[in-house]
Amino acid sequence: MSSSQKMPVLFVGHGSPMNALAHNSYSQALTHLGKQIPRPRAILCISAHWLTENLQITAMSQPRTIHDFYGFPQELFAITYPAPGAPDVAQVILNILKNDYDVSLNQDWGLDHGTWSVLKHIYPAADVPVLQLSINIRQSPQFQFELGEKLAPLKEQGILIVGSGDIVHNLRVINFSSTAPAFSWAETFNQWTQTQLDEKNYSALIHESLSREDGKLSIPTPEHWYPFLTALGAADKSHSPQIIYDGIENSSISMKSLLFV
Repeated sequence: MSSSQKMPVLFVGHGSPMNALAHNSYSQALTHLGKQIPRPRAILCISAHWLTENLQITAMSQPRTIHDFYGFPQELFAITYPAPGAPDVAQVILNILKNDYDVSLNQDWGLDHGTWSVLKHIYPAADVPVLQLSINIRQSPQFQFELGEKLAPLKEQGILIVGSGDIVHNLRVINFSSTAPAFSWAETFNQWTQTQLDEKNYSALIHESLSREDGKLSIPTPEHWYPFLTALGAADKSHSPQIIYDGIENSSISMKSLLFV
């Protein structure tokens, strides 16, 4: 790949699949973001919804739109996000990772809703090539962060690295009312995370988040947290990220979205 403008790193809280249909302050923030950042050569998304026992990279030329949910309106199932893939970029990523990780190319997965529900707002024309990198769910928070560090050189090649998950994600106590107030522990952990970012206390984010009482409630399972750690590992950490959007929806889902430039 030829050199290109250095890209930032993005973490997006994606929340419910219904956010793909949203026309609100959240969707407006993502739409504005897509107009502000440099246009990438390709996008590499680490979604909370592709969990494997190694690392896998989508490598097809035309990834399918995956509707990996049920019980939602037909309008949501009708959405497609026909972005092209980038097999050449998949090979670049494989070459970066293969000496340190169990990693392979995947021709079957596609783009799940953790990816397309976000990119639909940022790049609505679906005209930027998109790849996904799976989460090795058996590995530790430290592993996820160090993986991001390995991916960081992609920024110099015009690749936008996107982590798509939620800093707070507890479906066990979710309140589906649109006006449901946030649980106090969700607000506390959401703000604690921001404080650690502002103070550049990355060790706490890696090693303390899952042991704090508010962290245990906010991250009962780690798959929505790990994309944040990988994005953080890939990011330029010389200064605090820009807050693109913040807030708690349905009492127990953080929509905090961050741009690392």
